[in-house]
Amino acid sequence: MTSIHIAMQVFGVIIFLYMAAVILSYSIMFVLAFRTLRRERSLDRRELDARFVDAFYSKPVTILVPAYNEETGVIATVHSLLNLDYPQTELLVIDDGSKDGTAAVVIEQFDMVRARKSVDPQLATKPVKEVYRSRIHPNLWLIRKENGGKGDALNVGINFARYSYFCTIDGDSILDESSLLRVMKPIIMSDGKVIAAGGNVRIVNGMDVEYGAVSSTKLSGKPFVVMQIVEYLRAFLMGRIALSKYNLVLIISGAFSVFSKKPVIRAGGYNTTTIGEDMEMVVKLQRMLKEDKLGGRIEFVPDPVCWTEAPQTISVLRKQRRRWHQGLLESLWAHRKMTFNPKYGAVGMISVPYFWLIECLGPVIELAGYVYVITAFFMGGIYYEYAVALVLLLVLYGTVFSMGAVLLESWSLGTFPKIHNVFRMMLLTLTEVVWYRPLTLIWRVEGLVRSIFRISSWGDMERVGATGTKGAGK
Repeated sequence: MTSIHIAMQVFGVIIFLYMAAVILSYSIMFVLAFRTLRRERSLDRRELDARFVDAFYSKPVTILVPAYNEETGVIATVHSLLNLDYPQTELLVIDDGSKDGTAAVVIEQFDMVRARKSVDPQLATKPVKEVYRSRIHPNLWLIRKENGGKGDALNVGINFARYSYFCTIDGDSILDESSLLRVMKPIIMSDGKVIAAGGNVRIVNGMDVEYGAVSSTKLSGKPFVVMQIVEYLRAFLMGRIALSKYNLVLIISGAFSVFSKKPVIRAGGYNTTTIGEDMEMVVKLQRMLKEDKLGGRIEFVPDPVCWTEAPQTISVLRKQRRRWHQGLLESLWAHRKMTFNPKYGAVGMISVPYFWLIECLGPVIELAGYVYVITAFFMGGIYYEYAVALVLLLVLYGTVFSMGAVLLESWSLGTFPKIHNVFRMMLLTLTEVVWYRPLTLIWRVEGLVRSIFRISSWGDMERVGATGTKGAGK
């Protein structure tokens, strides 16, 4: 019995110290994000957009839209991209062997005919079947290929891309008209030193969408969707802003990101065997920058907004979260030599260990904290004190920072301008530690287990789309 008590006390101290370290890390990130957003808030964004218009002409962009079973949302996505306020773009929709009518609806909607397009096959890919070009929008192309996964579809797009910069957009995503201008701005201002930049991602569920544009912002009536909105705010506005400030970014969302084509090809293109191809690409680029002493940067830009559809059921959300975590572990393991390796500078000494200890292994330790709290209450005695202390830390981590992220977004960007929406999100965060947080922890641990046993599957995601018509996607 004595050994059990000692083990409980030691375990309690370990979890307590770990959670304290996590809270300290998030506190630093929150302060850095606040300072960055305070500076951005004082700027006139439209004036800045206009100031760089001439420079944007020198940096035309190819927009890549990999699409697999995206019949429901792809038309709204293409409309939003055709409406972008950017001087020179070409738009490639890459149909990755869809089993639904993705290609058919694009061909019909945009009056497409078969055409030839120059290609520079520097990256090995699955065979391309057909190429189409729109007679309405000459800069819009459709490339049909054999199914090979999202990474393979992006590699096909890179081979066909005309311009030296490319932007990746998911087939169910919608961009604000100024988003591409703003995500390209750090690349323009750095004269190409920034080789990749990622934009902010917001959830479109419940919004009004007309012709590829979000006409009004409304908060979804589903608690699961609202909690995902809060999660996105916490991840994008706190974590990525802080890491970007010191060139420590290891992931920019594949739903909306811009890359310089040359370093991506030099790094071997997108990995076609991993689940998390977006993180894998960023980690590969960071590794290449340090190993080849190229001195480039990868940045996150908080202002440009990409709207994407979020899961609306528990089963789909579970598949998504375990897939994300599985991809995280795969990328970290593939580049494990970077961990605490001074050769890779701050990325190796700070960023990679942070993702290992807090993002990857954190769910295991935090879930153990929940189990410990329940066990401690049953055992009674001195363990009540440990349990109460851990509950306070869990609430501080899971609730206070979520509420802080909501207030930060409302103050700086104002995506949800109505005060009752802000209050509703804050009230839901008070319940997060009771139901939503434990569920996501279990799913992320499940992703770790699947990765260890090499169980790889993408998992279907039911789409509702901008029109409210259901469909299936991946």
